[in-house]
Amino acid sequence: MIRRDFIKTGAAATFGLAMGPAVSIAGNLAIRETNRPKMAERNFTSKAVENTIKEIKKNIKDQELAWLFENCFPNTLDTTVEYSENKGKPDTFVITGDIHAMWLRDSSAQVWPYLTLVNKDKQLKKLIQGVINRQNECIIIDPYANAFNKGAEGGEWQTDHTDMKPELHERKWEIDSLCYAVRLANGYWKETGDASIFDDRWEKAMKLVLKTFKEQQRKDGNGPYHFQRTTSRATDTLSGGGYGNPVKPVGLICSAFRPSDDATIYPFLIPSNLFAVQSLRQLATIYKEVKKDTASAKACKDLANEVEAAIQKYAVAEHLDNGKIYAFEVDGYGNKLFMDDSNVPSLLSMGYLGCLEIDDPIYQNTRNFVLSEDNPYFFSGKAAKGIGGPHVGMDYIWHMSITLQAMTATDDEEIKQCLEWIKTSHAGTGFMHEGFHKDDPNDFTRSWFAWANTLFGELIYTLYKEKPHLLT
Repeated sequence: MIRRDFIKTGAAATFGLAMGPAVSIAGNLAIRETNRPKMAERNFTSKAVENTIKEIKKNIKDQELAWLFENCFPNTLDTTVEYSENKGKPDTFVITGDIHAMWLRDSSAQVWPYLTLVNKDKQLKKLIQGVINRQNECIIIDPYANAFNKGAEGGEWQTDHTDMKPELHERKWEIDSLCYAVRLANGYWKETGDASIFDDRWEKAMKLVLKTFKEQQRKDGNGPYHFQRTTSRATDTLSGGGYGNPVKPVGLICSAFRPSDDATIYPFLIPSNLFAVQSLRQLATIYKEVKKDTASAKACKDLANEVEAAIQKYAVAEHLDNGKIYAFEVDGYGNKLFMDDSNVPSLLSMGYLGCLEIDDPIYQNTRNFVLSEDNPYFFSGKAAKGIGGPHVGMDYIWHMSITLQAMTATDDEEIKQCLEWIKTSHAGTGFMHEGFHKDDPNDFTRSWFAWANTLFGELIYTLYKEKPHLLT
């Protein structure tokens, strides 16, 4: 599911794999049977997931790695899902962890690793149907919002200077929010063959996706979205009267914010535009094969082709030291920002998401760049090496970025190094965090971040299927 094959390269040499054997933090503690909630306190239990945990755990030689997998893989189901039915239809609200709100991005990614198990578990299948149904309703409420409340209870960001609604937790426009909803529905359909999810509400939501993408090409003015916040954090608000920095309309789609929920500098965020190309082509296939709607299929395909052509023209450039690579952000005027962030989509994650082929030379050049000190947010310390970002601050590496490095690696030694860094940086908690200090894993942010946990579980699950020798 993560990557189709492993292409041997010499990229591992870039990442300092000769650090020497790492000392396990949790290895010096008594590793308990599990750090999961007690059975009666879990939000949802899937027999298929439990059987998978047992099977994989017994085949992992490293006890600590097995312990981490058992804790992390089911964390979304254990702690964040709230399943119900609305008018006879599954309805699943998924919180991100320590914030009681549902991000379209996080909720999609949190349940993604369970898709391959839904045909073995009817209740798990209904749970994911419920996530898709809830996401449709969220998009219909506001396609520009990134995070939603369970109801119309309002919240801490209701005073933001934008078209705020009580159903919204936050209204930061991020391209990837809509892409993730497409990815989950498409992935569910491909796995199950069940097209019942593509009902009238789904179609209404997807029409808004296409409409919003076109509006944010900004060919006819700035469009309806604007956002400002009264805050001391520059990354939490938009310049330009709430529209962000100016762009030249060249066919790319503006994203006011990054997946980190930080404001973009140049609004044409390239990882998210690449993700949009993939999502639009998935939509085109669904419209053609399921809905028999050739007009909508063509509209999606045409927009995908336009955005892809603009990416190649405006976002690919010769870097001083790394050859031809993808820029992180551009503005259409020729200005380019060379960096990568720690969230998904990122430039590094393009191989994981399938937006770019792992063996594509430009992707490999880009990957080498973002995993080097040429990337201003790549940090190298006593504890690990990896990508962070402005959201947490300098010198904080994200567990997600190390996991993604392993998921996009083509060299066994690089993958093993990533696993060692993960093992020695969870501060003995048995779970992944948001960011941890490059020199001190005990200095970390977010002790309950379900997406990071499930993503690590997805890595181990994928290695078990594709490279089991790294576990045994």
